[in-house]
Amino acid sequence: MSDDNSNSTQAERLVRLRREKGLTAEQLAQAMTAAGAKVSRGAISNWERGTNGIVSSKLPTLARILGCSEGYLLRGERQNQSNDKNPPHLNVAHTTSDTRKHSQNNPMSGHSMSTIKKSDKLQNVCYDIRGPLLQTANRMEAEGKRILKLNVGNPAPFGLEAPHEILRDVTMNLSEATGYSDSQGIFSARKAVLQYYQSKGLLSAVDVRDVYLGNGVSELIVMTMQALMNDGDEVLIPMPDYPLWTAAANLSGGTAVHYRCNEDDNWHPDIEDIKSKITDKTKGIVVINPNNPTGALYSDDVLRQIIEVAKEHDLIIMADEIYDRILYDDMAHTPMSTLTDDVLVLSYNGLSKSHRIAGFRAGWMMVSGRKQHAADFIEGLDMLASMRLCSNVQGQYAIQTAMGGYQSMKDLTSQKGRLYKQREMAVSRLNAIKGISCTMPQGAFYCFPKMDPEVYPIEDDMDFMMDLLIEENVLMVQGTGFNWDKPDHFRLVFLPNLHDLEDAMDRLDRFFAKKRQQFGTD
Repeated sequence: MSDDNSNSTQAERLVRLRREKGLTAEQLAQAMTAAGAKVSRGAISNWERGTNGIVSSKLPTLARILGCSEGYLLRGERQNQSNDKNPPHLNVAHTTSDTRKHSQNNPMSGHSMSTIKKSDKLQNVCYDIRGPLLQTANRMEAEGKRILKLNVGNPAPFGLEAPHEILRDVTMNLSEATGYSDSQGIFSARKAVLQYYQSKGLLSAVDVRDVYLGNGVSELIVMTMQALMNDGDEVLIPMPDYPLWTAAANLSGGTAVHYRCNEDDNWHPDIEDIKSKITDKTKGIVVINPNNPTGALYSDDVLRQIIEVAKEHDLIIMADEIYDRILYDDMAHTPMSTLTDDVLVLSYNGLSKSHRIAGFRAGWMMVSGRKQHAADFIEGLDMLASMRLCSNVQGQYAIQTAMGGYQSMKDLTSQKGRLYKQREMAVSRLNAIKGISCTMPQGAFYCFPKMDPEVYPIEDDMDFMMDLLIEENVLMVQGTGFNWDKPDHFRLVFLPNLHDLEDAMDRLDRFFAKKRQQFGTD
């Protein structure tokens, strides 16, 4: 009962043992965390793919839960073999003999060289949007294959141009953007952000010192988690989520606790589920509205219920509203900062999507609401803002122009607009596929279709998406990449023009028909 020591066979052992126990990757992660060895679902998935190795401190708990020896899990030893000292990770690159050969072949080496590994804190970090699927797609492109990429919400490659007024104003200010700015950003841009929220009905008295400009919202999310979270602290994050939120929480030493959004209720957050997951370690609630990956837009009633929960438990609200200007069907978005004075609200937004300038990295965060008890936390934000010196100054000069005047995104999302038509076509074609159902997104440019498990009995949705990529040259991200807890969803980006999107949907039709034949469910 001895397997070879490659990552693939070790990963296969882990998958087999987990399935024999009747556990999903999410359930295994929960069991380990409950046993005192905190680990994320993403880390389990990385171990099972051989992408990362098992952290040595997690190994005893993992083996105990799976009912095997550590030696069998690592090296395929028979259960009664004595265990050697466990290496720090599963994917040890060199055995002793390998290292000796390396040393002999390297005249500069006077001793065995140990493998340099990523830090343990990255073992719980997962970002599948730019993970193994994209890496495979890039290799296929290098071989000359054309890949239809429906995986990333990056408007520029799909011919969605930035407003010329923004490009002109940024160009005119280049000579003023060669040095560092204030660590929180230039005054005119922060003032424009503040006035934007005031025009929406902001209740709190805020000033430009409450606005932080960042290299996109991504930098500000990571900065927030580093300022807020101590080891063992928890933050509530929607499921499904934009995975950077979960990754940033885990990277900071905290724990991402996922609350469910209900597909049957247009993907609205489950308020009772939120309440059930609050503990004395919970620091805040993340709200992604409009939502990525589902495209859901939340009602004011739902937002007020979340605010009441946060108020009752003295939690911070982190409102990711980057898609607030990408709305369909005459829908209106309400910023959470405009609904309360009684809760500390951090509002995140930027120009990457709404103004099609993702490469400029022009984002912001605004602090509003109940700030009196958060002086120390805000001091931490100031410190981290200063440590990175400042965000990209050239991009900051796009903000004032973008926040005022005509919003050209309305042309794209109106009934005659390109994004509206692409949304309609994508959702109708998905719902026409046997065993696929998709709610209509009201915002952003994503949809999150469900695959009926009776028709598509999938165990590993990343493998399923890998099959799609290899067989049909279509790249999408599996649902578990957004911390969904079942392998029955995927995210589709409907940014490509109608011709390319039609081509992609034809390929999906063909792929799913082939899979139904394989599963015997046609």
